[in-house]
Amino acid sequence: MYGNTGRILFVDLTNGTITEEHPDEQLYKEYLGGYGLGARIIFSRTEANIDPLGPKNILGITTGPMVGTHAISGCRFIVSGKSPLTGGWGDSNCGGNFGPALKMAGFDGVFFTGISPKPVYLWIEDGKAELRDAGFLWGLDSYEVEDAIAEKLGPGYRVACIGPAGEKMSLISAVMHDKGRAAGRSGLGAVMGSKKLKAVVVKGTMEVPVADPKAALALRVKYMKEIDTPDPRYFRKYGTINHVASSAFSNDSPVKNWSGVGVEDFPNAKAISDDNIIKFETKKYACWRCPVACGGLYQVKEGPYPVEEVHKPEYETCGMFGSNLLNDNVYSLFKVNDLCNRYGIDTISTGSAIGFAMECYEHGLITKEQAGGLDLTWGNHEAIVALTELIGKREGLGALLADGVARAAAKIGKGAEQFAVHVGGQELPAHDPRYAPSWGISYKLDATPGRHTQGGSTAYDQGRSIKGFDLGMQVERYKYEGKGKANAKAQNYNHSIQCMGLCTMAAGRVGAQGWLEFMKAITGWDMTIADLETIGARVASLRMAFNIREGVWNKNFSIPGRAYGHPPQGRGPLGEISLDMDVMTKEYFEFNGWDADGKPTKERLLQLGLDDVAEVLYG
Repeated sequence: MYGNTGRILFVDLTNGTITEEHPDEQLYKEYLGGYGLGARIIFSRTEANIDPLGPKNILGITTGPMVGTHAISGCRFIVSGKSPLTGGWGDSNCGGNFGPALKMAGFDGVFFTGISPKPVYLWIEDGKAELRDAGFLWGLDSYEVEDAIAEKLGPGYRVACIGPAGEKMSLISAVMHDKGRAAGRSGLGAVMGSKKLKAVVVKGTMEVPVADPKAALALRVKYMKEIDTPDPRYFRKYGTINHVASSAFSNDSPVKNWSGVGVEDFPNAKAISDDNIIKFETKKYACWRCPVACGGLYQVKEGPYPVEEVHKPEYETCGMFGSNLLNDNVYSLFKVNDLCNRYGIDTISTGSAIGFAMECYEHGLITKEQAGGLDLTWGNHEAIVALTELIGKREGLGALLADGVARAAAKIGKGAEQFAVHVGGQELPAHDPRYAPSWGISYKLDATPGRHTQGGSTAYDQGRSIKGFDLGMQVERYKYEGKGKANAKAQNYNHSIQCMGLCTMAAGRVGAQGWLEFMKAITGWDMTIADLETIGARVASLRMAFNIREGVWNKNFSIPGRAYGHPPQGRGPLGEISLDMDVMTKEYFEFNGWDADGKPTKERLLQLGLDDVAEVLYG
């Protein structure tokens, strides 16, 4: 087998046993890796209606066939399991160095069941694995964990861990890596905390087997040259924060908890964008062997919130803590980013939770006394920083917000639900579906709701395309007929890209044909784009089948009216936009081979080789 090690670890935390399995190559061909492999294994080995924070939930950490190879951006790992936030399928993607380290340590993935009687960490090194006592790590923040591991074991180890928020099972907690990389969505840090699993620590020196190493290297050289063009160089300089201001003014990013208009309510957006961010950069940062190198390490010596070293706040962080809160204090963005990374909480959900709290405060649903004396007026950066820390610690008002806006609104009542911007329990990211309607489809109808990384045809909405991918149909931004079909088709391709272990930011600069070439050189598999679409469709149906089995019906999710234009906002650049979800939903389901309720049909499941899934759903 090439591109994969063919080895997967299964760890029973209750009794402390570790077993190794060697799946058939066909499993990899059908699911590639990432959340495809995770969904296949977790669906088949879990019962319906299990407690996501109980011993029967399985937490998976998986790589893909491109990870740890010459493939450009082959660095991602994915954390999967039943989400305690949504009650359905959960997965979250993370870059950095951990994924390649796990692969080079000899394993494609590791799956955890049970609950340890005491805090533990899993040690993996060059084909060996061992559960070890994590008493000395429990209570530490994610930065301190990495430092403690280095002090105890020496340099060169890569760590995926939880911070205090995960230990306290905050439903917006993340799995952290590299002191600033996060598998942030779906609340899977809480699953890790429920299992008393503080960290996975890996070190590997083994080469990933590659079918044709010379060809793989030649392809890397070829596409490195193609990437070295003005657009990627611009992205290398700024990363995702290059469009923070423009997104605020176009209302792509949320303003005032999705109720405002950027050009009117947040005219100083430039203060937290591009050059005003990167002026604090001290060092470029790249995920493992990535030539784009869009990240950076930052130091803030001036202003009210000095930070010794922190990763660059990404667009989502700037959007959710900036325009979303009417906060133009750039220093506070570095501070909240540092706090979220240390405590291990998702910056998107945390910024959304604070926006929710501020609007509740504005309408008298949260008092200053209930806020612990914090003045939660819009733009108050001091209160924003303080509340972020309270959420991370799960203290005071932060304890109410630490499980997300849906649960907080239910506890407050009195109409607070209208200020909770989420779909299916997952807070929306910093991209407005009225700006690119395909996001509106994915936010509601992907198995992991509220996720911008599952955008499908959003590029086409904005006048761009997926390089080398023939969509086969015309997409107009505000023409809803055909959009559901287009999004499903593009999304299925995207599923395969993510399952390979690729960064979507860099992957788009190589293009579809390039990935087929890399696939041949690395795995030896001859694949077509149609094959990738079929694999993506299989993964999509399996993830949705998981939701159906758990009683989670995406079709029935309520959508936040202010984010979908129901009713239209009436002002600003998107003031007249109202998404036609009925048309897009019908087409999306039909293209995927799902019925009118979003349930994969028996015929479609059998067509995709999901016979056992059909048996579960239909008997």
